[in-house]
Amino acid sequence: MTWRRRRQRRFVLVAILAGVFASAAYAFTAANTVPATTAGSGSGAITGYTASSITYTLNATNPQNLDQVAFTISPTTTATVKVQLASGGSWYSCTNSSGSVTCATTSPQATAATANQLTVVAAQ
Repeated sequence: MTWRRRRQRRFVLVAILAGVFASAAYAFTAANTVPATTAGSGSGAITGYTASSITYTLNATNPQNLDQVAFTISPTTTATVKVQLASGGSWYSCTNSSGSVTCATTSPQATAATANQLTVVAAQ
């Protein structure tokens, strides 16, 4: 067999393989579906919350530890409330019962020595 004949066979084989790969790739892309979505833009006023009557509960065994922070919040309709007692410290989840908020600060344990601020984040 001459080199020209081998070259033609190789070309035909490469062309067939390219066709097979192209059709397989098309089959995968043809099966993709994207659900309908929406997008938009808008604006609204952001108003703040007021926290008052703040109390800290010390641990009964070791009064250097803070076990809880409690306060009242207004407006009372908050779905999420979190507090931070130290700059860059842990965030603690809170429960809100009609504006009376309590936050357990035991995991990790907050201490009076490291508490240098009270940051409250609230959202509806």
